[in-house]
Amino acid sequence: MADKTYLDWPFFEDRHRELAAKLDDWAAANIKGIDHEDVDAACRDLVARLASGDWLRHAAVDPDDAGSKLDVRSLCLIRETLARHDGLADFSFAMQGLGSGAISLFGTTDQKDNWLPKVRSGKAIAAFALTEPQSGSDVANIALEAKREGDDFVLNGEKTWISNGGIADFYCVFARTGEAPGAKGLSAFIVPADLPGFEIAERLHTISPHPLARLKFTGCRIPAFALMGKGGDGFKIAMSVLDVFRSTVAAAALGFARRALDETVTRVQERELFGAPLFDLQMVQGHVADMALDIDASALLVYRAAWLKDSGAARVSREAAMAKLYSTDHAQTVIDKAVQIHGGDGVRSGHIVESLYREIRALRIYEGASDVQKIIIARQTLA
Repeated sequence: MADKTYLDWPFFEDRHRELAAKLDDWAAANIKGIDHEDVDAACRDLVARLASGDWLRHAAVDPDDAGSKLDVRSLCLIRETLARHDGLADFSFAMQGLGSGAISLFGTTDQKDNWLPKVRSGKAIAAFALTEPQSGSDVANIALEAKREGDDFVLNGEKTWISNGGIADFYCVFARTGEAPGAKGLSAFIVPADLPGFEIAERLHTISPHPLARLKFTGCRIPAFALMGKGGDGFKIAMSVLDVFRSTVAAAALGFARRALDETVTRVQERELFGAPLFDLQMVQGHVADMALDIDASALLVYRAAWLKDSGAARVSREAAMAKLYSTDHAQTVIDKAVQIHGGDGVRSGHIVESLYREIRALRIYEGASDVQKIIIARQTLA
């Protein structure tokens, strides 16, 4: 990557700069040429590689350990760097963090001791089960029921569009326990994938392949000690996890956009048109300038939100929403320009720019669609 001057910004400490440089070198040597044909096998392989490189310690952190915390700037730098190298590597890292985030933040000592070491070592693949067929961004409308029966809860209902669905060893599941209507009646549970009554009802396929599934719970019995926090804390837990990881989605989009710009810079310098380099065309120069501007603006929003969270802000909903909205939407624009400049190669199956074009679209939907981010920003502004 030609431009790394953003690492000199005051958002970062020396440890962040060292992390970015070390990961860039590691990724170049360890995740180049990953076979994506079998997406399940590729994700398992990538989780194992990330664990062997000790990168997953940043994703599954026990804040009760001395000196440990979920450092959002580190998470963002890791996702940005991995996304620039390989989209599925970014996905594999991100899901280990998102899937175990509720345990890191709200788990009991036993829950943390049981699951977090397995996530860090790659021995357990994690998943975050929030979305339902009728409640995507409307979390308060969750219908999956968790009914208390003695020392157990019994789950009945469905989840859908669950990342790592089908390969996860456990799921952080949000269900209705009924302490109050709406958002105040939800709770969060750790559900191992091998429990009776739990099944993968359907594998879901998208334009950029990832392990996704619809989950079904039919009389699935889990012990009461699988509850995270208290009954009725589910909405608070979900929002707290997303408050940490939403900025990292923006960072992944930033990584995709940086790769698109790098590929474009190489293209316009090497490709000739009418006897001169493509870059000599003023219109092409204009596109490159727009791409560079969108990337720097995105980076400023991403790392402002991450820095603010790391500095002790209780919530960064507005700042994270701005970062996710701007970075994902403008990464789409940057990548579209890269496709246009690459001409036929830009839409050739297997070309990096073509794969980036498919990868970026989902980021404008998951963990809060772009229109939902606008609602969050507007409400925070009016408040």
